[in-house]
Amino acid sequence: MAAMKTKRLTRNLVCVLAAGALLVACGQSDNLGSESDGVEATATPTEDVPDAQDPTPTDGGDGTPDGLCDPYADYAGNDGTVVTIVGPIVPVEQQLFEDSWAEFEECTGIDIAYEGGDQRAAELEAEIQSGGAPDIAWLSRPAALARLVASGEPIPAPAATESLVAQYWNPVWKSYGTVNDTFYAAPVGSTMKSIVWYSPRIFVEKGYAVPTTWNEMWALSDQMVADGVTPWCGGLESGSETGWPASDWLAQVMLRLFGSDVYDQWVEGDLPFSSPEVGAAMDIVAGWMKNPRYVNGGHGDVGTIPVTPVGEAGVGIPTGECGMLQQGSSAEDLWGTVGEGVDGDTEVGPAGDVYAFYLPEVTPDFPQPVISDGLFAVAFADRPEVQAVQTYLASPEFHTSRVARGGWVSANTGVPLDAYPVDSIEQMTAGYLTDPKSTVRLDASDLMPAVVGAGALPGQMTAWFADEKSTSDTLAAIDAAWPPR
Repeated sequence: MAAMKTKRLTRNLVCVLAAGALLVACGQSDNLGSESDGVEATATPTEDVPDAQDPTPTDGGDGTPDGLCDPYADYAGNDGTVVTIVGPIVPVEQQLFEDSWAEFEECTGIDIAYEGGDQRAAELEAEIQSGGAPDIAWLSRPAALARLVASGEPIPAPAATESLVAQYWNPVWKSYGTVNDTFYAAPVGSTMKSIVWYSPRIFVEKGYAVPTTWNEMWALSDQMVADGVTPWCGGLESGSETGWPASDWLAQVMLRLFGSDVYDQWVEGDLPFSSPEVGAAMDIVAGWMKNPRYVNGGHGDVGTIPVTPVGEAGVGIPTGECGMLQQGSSAEDLWGTVGEGVDGDTEVGPAGDVYAFYLPEVTPDFPQPVISDGLFAVAFADRPEVQAVQTYLASPEFHTSRVARGGWVSANTGVPLDAYPVDSIEQMTAGYLTDPKSTVRLDASDLMPAVVGAGALPGQMTAWFADEKSTSDTLAAIDAAWPPR
């Protein structure tokens, strides 16, 4: 574990806070310690000169302005303690988290010591099972939580944490942190995957309208083909995780075509991949992303999809070489944040070079399907300070503080949408994630056993593209990998 470091809040508080199937701040100035100079005023003898109002905020003797710590009163009594967290957040983003909980640390006296990164997260489960668990771990796979619970490691979440999740999240999020009717893990963050990237500028130039229905999206695809534009692009190459976008494409279609009940049966293993339902969904994916008329804009033919890096899949969007890319909001990293691209020239926004629209529903029988990924905080100690941090991480106060610093989305309904940058992808996707009309589900690969979700599913989907493996053989191979139940 990295050396612990004590962090204290600065005085300046930042207030940012199948073809046929296809158609169906408030910054507060720091005046503490700077008293007004005594100035003798000249006045007539009969005139009373009122005392000047002292603009300096008072404090309770601990150096913090009065009222600052009121939101943290329930977490008091833990001064001088340390809580360790391990997760996948990389160092650049880590500072944003440390800034987000700095006020909590200042007011409670709890030092949150975070250690993370992709490699660190990969080692986490083995460390936990060997007795080296941190106080809190951030897990992205509910299937991993179930395995850890079976080994007896995690501690059930306190009632206060469970109450916040029940109040501020779609019920499905609580279910993903629950094993055998016991609640363990509250969500920390989410990334919506049900969006389509496009170029607003090019849409205007071509006279295209953003599709709002499934059929409109395919009609637009055909219009692009007629205009000489390749409508879709995609890439599967992602090192040890190669193939995950294809897993997501299948999940998007399954939820939209058959609804949440069938989707849940599928990810739990009660509906095999060889079922007619999954076969029908694969036919739609084939008519979409294996369609030689539709792909692979900016890269070549269908055969380039498995070898195109995920991070480069949408390079043809701003240039018009590719019309649309179905990939989650994390694809924004290719172009930068709203108003400014990575290269300084690509503008991301609703009237810019790149933006995104919601991937439409297939049928009104299953309204507003949303596929997301998530991050969950599970505890391995029940000390009072650990419970305080776990509960705080589930609160609207923490989530509002974090999203206001950019580059993060929360499904916590207590976070106002105006806490996000205006017209940002984060603001748009948070609207869908928190909308009570949305049918939200985590992506299938995170819900299935790792040998399937992180192994056979993306691997066989890659082979389906790269080796022209038949659909039936592909699905049978995934079924064969499913662990005995």
